[in-house]
Amino acid sequence: MTGMRRSRSSAYKRPGSGLTGRNRKVAIGVAIAALAGGALAVGTGMSSASTTCDGLDQSLRDTVSFMADQRAHPNAQTDTILANRQAVVDLINVQRQQAGCTANIAAPPAAPARKPTTAPARKPTTAPATTAPANNNGTGAGEVVCKGSTVTLSGEAGDPFASSGTFPVGTRLKVTNLDNNKSITVTVQTTSGSCVLLNNAAFEQVREPGKFLIRRAVIERVG
Repeated sequence: MTGMRRSRSSAYKRPGSGLTGRNRKVAIGVAIAALAGGALAVGTGMSSASTTCDGLDQSLRDTVSFMADQRAHPNAQTDTILANRQAVVDLINVQRQQAGCTANIAAPPAAPARKPTTAPARKPTTAPATTAPANNNGTGAGEVVCKGSTVTLSGEAGDPFASSGTFPVGTRLKVTNLDNNKSITVTVQTTSGSCVLLNNAAFEQVREPGKFLIRRAVIERVG
């Protein structure tokens, strides 16, 4: 009788104790691996979203800054330019909302008003005979200017041209996108608050698909 009691006692298991020590360790290991995989997927998605938002935010800042400068220094094309830029702002904001961007991009204070200036008449010039320095990533077509500047679009329609707050109307600039080695040579036709902004047609020829900002750009003055 005593033997039978001991046999029944050793065969009895508490309710819910179906996992042995070894099986419990395996189950915990699988759960931790699943959590780590989910965290990696979330982290990767956040990193991609952050890169997209950085580009959209910078493009919005440049456009808003140009609009503020245009309002401070109006000309005969101001109304048309502002209407085009507002359409660009609306498009960027839709894309920022879809990408989950949360940065608050405020309009900068307008620059003090200044008298309109006209570009002085000058004789046609040719590209200098010497090439650009070897370490500036230039193409050798002209003088590399505005080093480190990013390039975005102005939102203006028409044939390819550029706007600039650094160079007078009539200046010819070559813009090279180092990320895809595409380049375009354009003439400055309007003023802006940046070294160079490309209108829609010009930007389309050197952009990368889905991007509204060229971070690695070389800008050369060729005329």
